[in-house]
Amino acid sequence: MDIISLKNVSKSYRGLTLFQHVNLNVEKGKIYGIVGPNGSGKSVLFKMICGFVFPDEGTIIVNGVEIGKSKRFPENIGIIIDRPGYIPNKTGFQNLKELAMIRGKISDNKIFETMEMVGLQPTAKQKVKHYSLGMKQKLAIAQAIMEDQQILILDEPFNALDAESVNKIRRLLLAFKNEGRTILLTSHNQEDIDILCDYVFRINNYKLEPIVSVKS
Repeated sequence: MDIISLKNVSKSYRGLTLFQHVNLNVEKGKIYGIVGPNGSGKSVLFKMICGFVFPDEGTIIVNGVEIGKSKRFPENIGIIIDRPGYIPNKTGFQNLKELAMIRGKISDNKIFETMEMVGLQPTAKQKVKHYSLGMKQKLAIAQAIMEDQQILILDEPFNALDAESVNKIRRLLLAFKNEGRTILLTSHNQEDIDILCDYVFRINNYKLEPIVSVKS
């Protein structure tokens, strides 16, 4: 079952052609890697799927709904694109609590559990402005997964993480896949792609070129 579908999608961004007539079908419960050099359009591709920007041509369907036509943003989707902005004078827990209040779907206990899951201490009084880059990345991952989002769009989720944290998040993402969640990710580390991804696509000549089906 395809949970995300791009049909004949073209996009120019800031005067540069990034995609021409791209087609992609994303199967539920699989991990997809998108690779390509800096500036090739990986983040823009993810922003189109999330409804942050629209294609110049073509359609993007998420969970059976065309994005931008009947719905501005897809539902039940966790996102890391660029670096999320946080309230610097609040703790990590307080920041996640502010975000959780938007939908009111989860309890404080769920936020605690998610922070511990990614390697953060939910009771710590440290303000986010004093977080290391790795801690901020863990906070970004926590906000993307804390509401049990079934689609995860993760642009360089391993940035600034130490080796132990990378292994922890890899195990977490594989567990999510086994639960039936769908994940699209980018990484400059080939090992991340090799370990995690069922399918890998390279951005080449404005297309998404399948590299190989890494796992059956």
